[in-house]
Amino acid sequence: MRNAPSGVQVVPSLLSADLSRLGECLDEARAAGARWVSVDVMDGHFVPNIGFGPDLVRMIKERARLRRAPGLFVDAHLMVSNPEEVAPFFARAGADMVVVHWEACKDPRRALKGLRRLGVAAGMAIKPRTPASRLVPLLGEMDLALVMSVEPGFGGAKFLSSAMPKVAALRRAVSAAGLRCRVAVDGGINRTTAAAAARAGAECLVAGTAVFGERDVGAAFKALQRTAENSFNH
Repeated sequence: MRNAPSGVQVVPSLLSADLSRLGECLDEARAAGARWVSVDVMDGHFVPNIGFGPDLVRMIKERARLRRAPGLFVDAHLMVSNPEEVAPFFARAGADMVVVHWEACKDPRRALKGLRRLGVAAGMAIKPRTPASRLVPLLGEMDLALVMSVEPGFGGAKFLSSAMPKVAALRRAVSAAGLRCRVAVDGGINRTTAAAAARAGAECLVAGTAVFGERDVGAAFKALQRTAENSFNH
């Protein structure tokens, strides 16, 4: 995946950041070692909430450039009913990766190829009720397979342990086929659940409240990152 940081990554989700001091939150996470952040895009139809737009991606990239940290990797997680129509806006805004939902795509394979044509890394997510088997035939077309471990829409939701067998199944499928697709998990991640997710095979763990909901953002990120690294493949 071009420009993506290697190894196990905790990915702070800006959905839980204090928007009145968003730039400071980003700086604190970066100073602690974060190299990847996630922007939740929600339309009020696919999920029951309204999220961010492409201007936020543009702002993050510009701030990183001004801070002489242009390597910050930004993904746009599209929780929308029309991802194929929305994705180009985020590609033009500077997103490094766009993640679409299997459930929202009329033709998931074509949607992934469309993302590649936009010049961004291609990710695909599944909701808690969608089996991992829906993504397995598509793994060769994607850079990231994302398992939702909460019902998407709102930060701070309770972690669903039932998502872990799906993470494990996708990790086995990726390894068996020798693919470079990364397996990710999003939702309810804290130090306890991060360990479980990493042990199941998630190498990218999206965390919102457990990073930006803490008084010391940097310390919270570092603790999660250590937990994920120590638990992966153990």
